[in-house]
Amino acid sequence: MSEILTEVLQANEAYAADFGNKKDLVLPPKRGFAIVTCMDARLDPAKYAGLAEGDAHVIRNAGGRASDDAIRSLIISYKLLGTKEFFIIHHTECGMEFFTDAVISDLLSNSLETAVLDQNGFRDVGLGPGSEEGRYINFLTIADRLKSVVDDVKRVRAHPLIPRSIPIYGYIYDVKSGRLIEVKEATEAGKRIAGTSESAAIPAAAGVTSAVVN
Repeated sequence: MSEILTEVLQANEAYAADFGNKKDLVLPPKRGFAIVTCMDARLDPAKYAGLAEGDAHVIRNAGGRASDDAIRSLIISYKLLGTKEFFIIHHTECGMEFFTDAVISDLLSNSLETAVLDQNGFRDVGLGPGSEEGRYINFLTIADRLKSVVDDVKRVRAHPLIPRSIPIYGYIYDVKSGRLIEVKEATEAGKRIAGTSESAAIPAAAGVTSAVVN
């Protein structure tokens, strides 16, 4: 058994021993909102957003992007479990800013071992073989941090299965201060449209335009 596996199981034993009334938590999130954020280990949404078990849905992926799968989760979150507000939260120093689709595809084509990051970027140190399958994946890398938040909010806002009645907020988490910084253009793009019901969604033909962030 690995050291990490042992530590995780020991931690779980301690957690379960003091589980208490958490057994009575219900399925829908008590505070009625969902967060899409990055998987970066420096981010703890429970702490930076003040969450306890049962409070909210937290959907995490590399970059906190509004990917097809993240949107799938948001749809389930509101339609079946009653969430009424969404947050898209990216962060400073995100690893998704350090490479492009071409870079990671080249690395994977060389080997499947972990790459090394130095002052010149990522480089492969594996002996191979690799795979060309990475060239068929959109890794949703980030070239412009602010614009990525705006684009993701706009993508969720424009989705035909997301009601206009749900406000979508755009923020960046600062890994040096722990603060959430609003991306005002994103929040403006995600505003709840007054007078719409939860069943009113933007038509499927609506497009997502590129954001311009000053």
